[in-house]
Amino acid sequence: MNLEQIRSSITSEINPVLSNIDKTKLSSVLIIIFDDSPKILMIKKPITMNSHGGEIAFPGGKISNEDGDLLDTAIRETLEETGIIVRREEIIGQLKPVTTLNTGFTILPFICILDEIKNLTPNSEVDEFLEIPLMSFLETLTDDTNPEHNSIQEMCTFSFEKNLIWGASARMLKQITTKLRINE
Repeated sequence: MNLEQIRSSITSEINPVLSNIDKTKLSSVLIIIFDDSPKILMIKKPITMNSHGGEIAFPGGKISNEDGDLLDTAIRETLEETGIIVRREEIIGQLKPVTTLNTGFTILPFICILDEIKNLTPNSEVDEFLEIPLMSFLETLTDDTNPEHNSIQEMCTFSFEKNLIWGASARMLKQITTKLRINE
């Protein structure tokens, strides 16, 4: 699948405001798909972080008072964590909100497609960047049977090299597999 086919499958309406949710528990992420042989960008968080340390995630974070909406949050956090400047008009869609089970955050995932990414610059919240071949990665989808992951019915995992992606990030990736009709 090339970037244009992916774009046509995952483009959706964008509504960057969630209502009836505690604003202190709102966050958003940006799922960046890039390159002619499509890749997806994820970050590995430092093991020393209090929350989600050592986990693989998408760039993003908690909404701040300066953010107009959750799309502003995703764009700001992505710039802080990766150095990538993304404009609102480059966002092609969003996924359904996902709630973290351990910390209770509701995360709104946005998606953008970029031709390339260069000069990634990590901040203190990023231990490593993972540029993962998208299609083969999505095919690694399996059910999450690890009891330490607070398993619920919708839990799943993905794997890349020695990294296991689970929890909220995996549930976002599963939404992408559904949109792209992988593993059906």
